[in-house]
Amino acid sequence: MIERSAQSPKPRLHRQALSAVFFGALCLAACQVGTPPAATPAGRSAGSVAAAVDVTAYQHMAVSATPLASEAGREILRAGGGAIDAAIAMQAVLTLVEPQSSGIGGGGFLLYSDAAGRTVQAFDGRETAPANVQSDLFLDDRGQPVDFHTAQIGGQSVGIPGALRMLELAHRQHGRLPWSRLFDPAIRLAEQGFPVPPRLAQAIAEDEDIPHIPALRGYFLDAEGKPPAAGAILRNPALAATFRSIAAEGADALYRGRIAEDIVAAVRANSPLKPATLQPSDLAAYRAKERGALCTAYRDYQICGMPPPSSGGVTVAQILGLLAHTDYADLAPDSLAAAHLLGEASKLAFADRDRYLGDPDKVRVPTAALIAPDYLASRAGLIRGDRVMEKAEPGRVDISTTLGQASQSQFEPVSTSHLVVTDDAGNVVSFTSSIESAFGAHILVDGFMLNNELTDFSFKPVDQGRFIANRVEGGKRPRSSMAPTIVLDRRGRPVLAVGSPGGSYIIGYVAEALLLMLDHDFSPGKAVAAAHILNRNGPTVLEQDSAAANLAAGLEALGQRVKIQPLMSGLNIVQMRDGVLTGASDPRRDGVALGD
Repeated sequence: MIERSAQSPKPRLHRQALSAVFFGALCLAACQVGTPPAATPAGRSAGSVAAAVDVTAYQHMAVSATPLASEAGREILRAGGGAIDAAIAMQAVLTLVEPQSSGIGGGGFLLYSDAAGRTVQAFDGRETAPANVQSDLFLDDRGQPVDFHTAQIGGQSVGIPGALRMLELAHRQHGRLPWSRLFDPAIRLAEQGFPVPPRLAQAIAEDEDIPHIPALRGYFLDAEGKPPAAGAILRNPALAATFRSIAAEGADALYRGRIAEDIVAAVRANSPLKPATLQPSDLAAYRAKERGALCTAYRDYQICGMPPPSSGGVTVAQILGLLAHTDYADLAPDSLAAAHLLGEASKLAFADRDRYLGDPDKVRVPTAALIAPDYLASRAGLIRGDRVMEKAEPGRVDISTTLGQASQSQFEPVSTSHLVVTDDAGNVVSFTSSIESAFGAHILVDGFMLNNELTDFSFKPVDQGRFIANRVEGGKRPRSSMAPTIVLDRRGRPVLAVGSPGGSYIIGYVAEALLLMLDHDFSPGKAVAAAHILNRNGPTVLEQDSAAANLAAGLEALGQRVKIQPLMSGLNIVQMRDGVLTGASDPRRDGVALGD
């Protein structure tokens, strides 16, 4: 299944045929969510990299992983809603039409740029571990880490969902329309039915666990056990009822009362690895947090991202900060020299990420030290145009000698969703959300999927007698790679909003898109379609069937280890320039940009 492993993907279904079926069915469902796109965006093809469309608008714009979610956002914007309102409506629809990637059973991180105050706020809706969880959660009887699939499937991997509480917090500060209005598009689609998007059809067909789990088999497969074709109509009355409760009662409907009891019961009844410790009190006690946005200078811009417990903001800032001390910006972005420098900077940033980053409420995280100009300048001295670091070592920063001194290294699945919204007042949302792996823990409750985000913790709590910063602890938030980003100009005005799904590859996707747009003036459409070159302190990964793959021989001659594989990014971008909004969605997925 693609969502489980980008390293060994299964053959993809023909995207062209799937898209044609999907958009045809979408037109039949147009009355449910306003006016959907009339046709598949130009450039979509079965290839891993295709052309992308730059969509322009002047009032507002919504960009997401599926046309139905983008249309829900535009519907709310047309009704006078703000960027936060539209983001809530879009996340509700994504819960329904992209259940393999995100939803109210998971969490996320949201950046909000306030046009009037020229400020950026960071909202943390990351899941937390139950209070009574133990540090050996993912260890077997011999004290060794279990395999990822064993850890993923079942209630032991479920973190307390945070997305809905976070969205409620943001709405209280910035919402324009009533909370209850924001769930109308999702309720309509859930009750009347929606055409199955191509990627959902593919994910269902490739998931080997769904046929063996009665609740999932009953929802996703037909009476003969066959998965739906793209464009087939799927209904979810249970989720419609859930959204009606949430619309009427607020987020409390999920964190207290019947739905909370259903979540706890499902988790405790489906925990094959170890008995789940989730209690109703864990859900009732969950709090979303507002944190200080992590803003760092890059050339003439401020790059604002998420602080820990996401590693995305710090690691993206480090990659850009390291490259600022090289001649990267003067090189052709598709050149061998540029690929080498990008790979070396990424190695250094990921070495620090794996050593130091975790939940700052539970461990000491040296965020300021890791992005300090002097530190990055010193680390950049390790980058040489004619020399390769086989594996970068973490830098030395001021930190406790007992906490966070061992590095984490384990599998991180490719999943998640990202959306961008700009409203008619110039406010901007960049929001990444996830349930972790495809279909999360494979537990369906009241119409939505529960996450398996606890597998984002290090399975090993200790390495060679030293604690790992991202070890499992009660009430702790696991480290994430989500990297929603908003770029400000010298006057504090937003000029770009960027983000992507993709597990730990997110960091590379976002950093690369920022470099292409800020250093080389790529349009959003050109940036989302660009061939990917990534490094996570290992081999340099080049995107299969792309121009990047042509660099393999040259990189190997320099001494780089190289790996060529599909890279299923899902970048969504909006650029704000001279009163014009330009948006684009990654052609590797089903998304679109819609605006007025």
